[in-house]
Amino acid sequence: MVGLAAMRGYDAHMSLFLEPGTRLVAATHNPGKARELAALLEDRFVVVSAAELGLAEPEEPESTFVGNAIVKARAAADASGLIALADDSGLCVAALDGAPGIYSARWAGPDKDFARAMALVESRVADTENDDPAAWFVCALAVAWPKGPVVAVEGRIDGALTFPPRGGRGFGYDPIFVPTSVPGGRRETFGEMDPAAKDAISHRARAFAALKAALF
Repeated sequence: MVGLAAMRGYDAHMSLFLEPGTRLVAATHNPGKARELAALLEDRFVVVSAAELGLAEPEEPESTFVGNAIVKARAAADASGLIALADDSGLCVAALDGAPGIYSARWAGPDKDFARAMALVESRVADTENDDPAAWFVCALAVAWPKGPVVAVEGRIDGALTFPPRGGRGFGYDPIFVPTSVPGGRRETFGEMDPAAKDAISHRARAFAALKAALF
């Protein structure tokens, strides 16, 4: 998704193109997410994380993934003077009316304890007595130029919840999510899948494909 709402600050005289070899800041303090973003960029760019630069984590006041990705990209770009790439992503559960959604990281608490977050999802779903296992991951990616425009895209993959968690790969909610919206379906969780296989089909990969089409 690239639309007018995602093209904030656009100047018709500014080239919205990312040159190979450009130094970018990945606006995240999550090491797993930083690794995934670097992998998706296919070594086209020199990537440094916000954590490595000692950048503060901004508040995320928006009500959408795109809105929060834009906030993070804007803050990192303006603080570092580098073009910034930010991700805002989360797990949405049908039985919980889309929660945790944009609050996915907050359910893990300040220590980013995703074992706790996954247990909380399981408990909340059990409380609803709703047996619909449907869930989906959403990823919004935003690229911001320092004091310049921001471009944002979004990707989604559908799947089903499974408990108990399975697999030690990936990060976040990966061990409780089985992707189903891929040819033939899969029975592995994201936490069990080979990282390259996950990267080929994930919500983040789908968002990146849209970003690549827009800016590369």
